[in-house]
Amino acid sequence: MALVTTAEVCDANPQLILSGELRALQPIFQIYGRRQVFSGPIVTLKVFEDNVLVREFLEEKGNGRVLVVDGGASLRCAILGGNPVVQAQNNGWAGIIVNGCIRDVDEINGCDIGVRALGSHPMKANKKGMGEKHVPITISGTRICDGEWLYADTDGILISRTELSV
Repeated sequence: MALVTTAEVCDANPQLILSGELRALQPIFQIYGRRQVFSGPIVTLKVFEDNVLVREFLEEKGNGRVLVVDGGASLRCAILGGNPVVQAQNNGWAGIIVNGCIRDVDEINGCDIGVRALGSHPMKANKKGMGEKHVPITISGTRICDGEWLYADTDGILISRTELSV
């Protein structure tokens, strides 16, 4: 999203907002990682207090995609830590959105990748491999589907049904 802010995208596209093709996530996320502005096609994942599938996704080539993880808004443990974020950075992921907690904040903040999460928590997640890949998820009342586009900056996070030409 070259030098166009999420606020400018919203101002320029009221018809897409009215139709629901362009949605803003509620401002519940903290900003982590060195890349504050990022965008890309969405890959969805639904888990609860389990990070096996999160790690598996981030071991794949990212190709500029954004992993959006619905962790059920759990604040009881971290489902993303420093090692998988380093791997995601090295594998070409643009960003990671976590509807839940992360840990290893200092390590994540040193990575050239965009990360958003509800907060940090020192306890690690379960390792059972439970969850659903590539399914529609809902975060704070906003439905997000695999293959949609995400645009994030310091003003917020936008979800679009298609890639925006900005």
